[in-house]
Amino acid sequence: MSAPVIEVKGLKKYFPTPRGLLHAVDDVTLKIEKGSTLGVVGESGCGKSTLGRTIIHLLERTDGKIYLNGNDISDLKGKKLKAAREKMQIIFQDPYSSIDPRKTVEATICEPLKVAKKYSRQEIAKISEELMDLVGIDQRLRVSYPHELDGGRRQRVGIARALALNPDFVVCDEPVSALDVSIQAQVLNLLKDLQEKRGLTYLFVTHNLSVVRHISDQICVMYLGQVVELCPTKELFERPLHPYTKALLSAIPSTDIHHPNKPEILEGELTSPINPKPGCRFAARCKYEAAVCAEPQKQEEIAPGHFVRCCRIREIHEK
Repeated sequence: MSAPVIEVKGLKKYFPTPRGLLHAVDDVTLKIEKGSTLGVVGESGCGKSTLGRTIIHLLERTDGKIYLNGNDISDLKGKKLKAAREKMQIIFQDPYSSIDPRKTVEATICEPLKVAKKYSRQEIAKISEELMDLVGIDQRLRVSYPHELDGGRRQRVGIARALALNPDFVVCDEPVSALDVSIQAQVLNLLKDLQEKRGLTYLFVTHNLSVVRHISDQICVMYLGQVVELCPTKELFERPLHPYTKALLSAIPSTDIHHPNKPEILEGELTSPINPKPGCRFAARCKYEAAVCAEPQKQEEIAPGHFVRCCRIREIHEK
């Protein structure tokens, strides 16, 4: 069996602050198989985007290991890191700020090809034309500037740029959250089509559970820098185990007027991510809190492929 496209083990990313170290990503372990999508969900500030950016070395990790196609890329520098980055790209959240306003559509898409210094002018022109067709941008817009495009087209430019070097792995950092609802479905369907055509592997960051259900094969639920639940998408929605996951799912609006969802209100104070104590970070808001929750929590496989970070999970579900 081939190695996962992406695998991280004990990944950590801390930021120094005047009050101490902010644990943005703390002891994350996961893997993403070729051609699949791992959705990452959680509240704002839980470390979703930081996780994606640390994996592709936009941010340098504090500790842990990162593997790309079975190769350890944790400590790569210089030319070796540049070569690895060609296989890892990112689609940013905001199509308004992630594209240079002084560059045309064609120049933006061509930029990675020029930086790579592997292609002739003719090859660059041909590839950019093919990419525009691939993501659904009309050729007449080649010399247009970002301010002349709507949000959907700008994001398509960002997608084309990310695919220019034919990567294996793409971080989709909330790629539809800044778009109108009518455009979101078009971009999501485009991403799925591109995945099928090119065998792409995605890490899809979002706070929208309906979106992640549509596009993901697996879902990773994060809370204050840690993975609290990780399992196949269908299983997460049918059999959520962690109390935080259940609270998230209860907040999804229901279309059934006879059986509407009743959002679970989380009480208690949010734990600080700065120099957190070793116990469960969700304990202060959890109705199942006990003395044992003050001890370090490990990510445990409760069922095949279903991981949960909670020392009381079996006890809770036996009741």
